[in-house]
Amino acid sequence: MASTPSPHNRSRSDDEDDPVDQMIARTGCAELHYSLQECMAEKQDWRKCQTLVQRFKECMSTYQNTRKEQLLKQRGSNAQSS
Repeated sequence: MASTPSPHNRSRSDDEDDPVDQMIARTGCAELHYSLQECMAEKQDWRKCQTLVQRFKECMSTYQNTRKEQLLKQRGSNAQSS
């Protein structure tokens, strides 16, 4: 009987990037994301990785707040130049 491959072990061609990986890389939080994934794979329980969960959450929140401020400034600049 053939075993079903794990959805976490998908292979991709060298020129095909995962869109989620691309998005996370743009945030600057990729290392935390990968560390968290490794912790959850190792411990098989996300609750045992709460320190990393919190650090990743904080990193993503910082990115989102910074991005929001950039967009608001950009909108303000565009409105003044009109």
